[in-house]
Amino acid sequence: MNFPKQFIGASHEYADYDRQVPAPYLRRRFSLKQKPESAEILISGLGFYRLFVNGKEITKGILAPYISSPDHLVYFDQYAVADLLQEGENVIGLLLGNGMQNSFGGYIWEFDKARWRGAPMAALRLEARWGEERFALETDASFVTHPSPLLMDELRSGEYYDARLEIPGWNCPGFDDSQWKPAVEMTSPRGSYRICQAEPIVVSQEVQAESITPYEEGYLYDFGVNTAGRCRLRVKGTPGQEIITVYGEWFHDGILDQGNINFGTRGDPRSNYVQHNRYICKGGEVEEYAPWFAYYGFQYVYVKGITPEQATKELLTFEVMHSDLRERGSFTCSDPVANRLQELTRRSTLANFFYFPTDCPHREKNGWTGDAALSAEHTLLNLSPEASYKEWLRNIRKAQKESGELPGIVPTGDWGYDWGNGPAWDCVLTYLPYFTWKYRGDLEIVRENATAIFRYLHYLTTRMDGGLIAIGLGDWCPPGRGADDYKAPLVFTDSVISMDIARKAAQMFGALGWTLQQTFARQLAENLRKAIRRDLMDFSTMTTIGACQTSQAMAIFYDVLEPGEKPAAFARLLELIADCGGHMDTGILGARVIFHVLAAFNQADLAYDMITRPDYPSYGNWIARGATSLWEDFQPVNGPVASLNHHFFGDISSWFMQAVAGLVYNPEGDDIGQLDVKPHFVRKLTYAEAVHETPLGKVSVRWERKEKEIILRIEMPEGLHGNLYAPQGYLLDNQKAVQPLAAGEYHLTAIER
Repeated sequence: MNFPKQFIGASHEYADYDRQVPAPYLRRRFSLKQKPESAEILISGLGFYRLFVNGKEITKGILAPYISSPDHLVYFDQYAVADLLQEGENVIGLLLGNGMQNSFGGYIWEFDKARWRGAPMAALRLEARWGEERFALETDASFVTHPSPLLMDELRSGEYYDARLEIPGWNCPGFDDSQWKPAVEMTSPRGSYRICQAEPIVVSQEVQAESITPYEEGYLYDFGVNTAGRCRLRVKGTPGQEIITVYGEWFHDGILDQGNINFGTRGDPRSNYVQHNRYICKGGEVEEYAPWFAYYGFQYVYVKGITPEQATKELLTFEVMHSDLRERGSFTCSDPVANRLQELTRRSTLANFFYFPTDCPHREKNGWTGDAALSAEHTLLNLSPEASYKEWLRNIRKAQKESGELPGIVPTGDWGYDWGNGPAWDCVLTYLPYFTWKYRGDLEIVRENATAIFRYLHYLTTRMDGGLIAIGLGDWCPPGRGADDYKAPLVFTDSVISMDIARKAAQMFGALGWTLQQTFARQLAENLRKAIRRDLMDFSTMTTIGACQTSQAMAIFYDVLEPGEKPAAFARLLELIADCGGHMDTGILGARVIFHVLAAFNQADLAYDMITRPDYPSYGNWIARGATSLWEDFQPVNGPVASLNHHFFGDISSWFMQAVAGLVYNPEGDDIGQLDVKPHFVRKLTYAEAVHETPLGKVSVRWERKEKEIILRIEMPEGLHGNLYAPQGYLLDNQKAVQPLAAGEYHLTAIER
């Protein structure tokens, strides 16, 4: 790829909270003797850019080209522009935003101390062709620059825009730029250059406010759902009228409270900038504005500086945004609560997918690795994240130290290695390739990451103590307690997850034909299992260390136990659940597995009740309390409030599809042609249906109660094989419990007792 050689900017001065530096315009005139047959632009903006050709914007979406550490990877986008070019004068226009290049709002994670921190800059190459004849230009000091009306922009804070400073026609031919200054040639970034292959960020929906009410010095707009994106302002204002918009997700006791998203900044003056926008009207005609270099997680917007006449629904339009992932699967049933939970899971998964999975769309916007690992399976069942996963994994590999150690967030400056990591988070390096391979049959993602996975396995061996591992974070966010106040000991959860990493690695190494690496991984997994069984299990009572739901369920799910030992251990798990009044008492690691374990032992009804019951703690309690997205934790009414839009508790969607509807695709992870149907006819449901588009075609499984029998309908493409399993207490038409799978309609009857 013929990447441009020179980055340019307006100056070396960069903004901070106490030092505004307007986003720069950059512009370049050039002439063509005739319209080209073909032409393309290759562009990188650090942090972000907007690209115009002869006055027309062609930027792929907000936050282009990507969010990365420029010390690791520098992203470029390609555009075909022949149709936009003309004979005679042409103009390329750029507007540059701070993005990750100057992420001063990320000071909690030390992005303000990143060694790459600097002023926004861009590199661009245009090449036009007429047969063998070519014209090319690249960024250099022949570009000219001028301050734009965008006075401040910051990814986590927002934008300040003064429309009075707009320069009409600045990006069009015929504009007089004689008073503009030459661009400054900048030091090129250290990272490797590559074309971005992740899906762009798009507007998927436009939402109007459900209500507008007077609030403090202005008005509160309630959009009805908590998700992510931006508001497009449309107003006929007066010259100099300043309109302030403050975005938030938590409204209680008559207050729009940003306390739950000012993480680490409570009492700090910088917290006043969180999710704030300022717009100054030029006046006259109707004007529109939408932020481009920031986005927000919110349900509510406090608008200050408008008149009662301006406080209409047309003033703000919520543009819901996320990476352009298409739908690949779904679940629906007869219970509105489960349907709402599926809806909330989908909403939070998308609201937290801006190029890669983030932990929340408001306070952090960080790529927390553990969150993504926990959500990988349900995301792949519902959506199409694999291209974005592959791109983000390139960044994860770049962030991996030679020792094999990984940070807790990616991208990062140098933060998150000593805090926030550990196997339950680091497993993202193994789980994303594994589940993508499982559900999409993509061995290339395995091949790309295999060396890094092997390096990580070696790193685990250097962190063992007595054959076990205890580093980083554990069963995060248990109900009613602090995020790190978990009952399952860290040595257990870390050792079990490390064992699972090694097992999955061995399976992938085997698929690649890496026999030596496979042997190493298998032995590591077995050594960990032996140590766990030796030191962390009480076989006299079949109780796992911690004597809690998480430890017990993980020991069963991850096969720490032998098959013959599991029934007694499961009975102990049921006792632990009964001790909690039939409620869940797990953090994120336990919640990921406990419902699958219950279904595997024919207790799907119990699992379903634990999920959907309306009293605390449960997912159903979130619904009863008005949740429109998945919350970060389970806390009682009047308990502490954390993020109200997280995705890491979202595996219930996977459980609904696999355990309730029964759509179990590629169960062993090594055959994309295998489909098993294993439904559980939950008593509270009259029907359930799951759909998933496999690499071989669309699969649909639906069961429905009809008088004394269950009607099961299966649609599947040619090339799939597997078995149909009747749940406990039912038989198939042929009076068998299992039969080879085929498309069609089946009638299942209850066994008379």
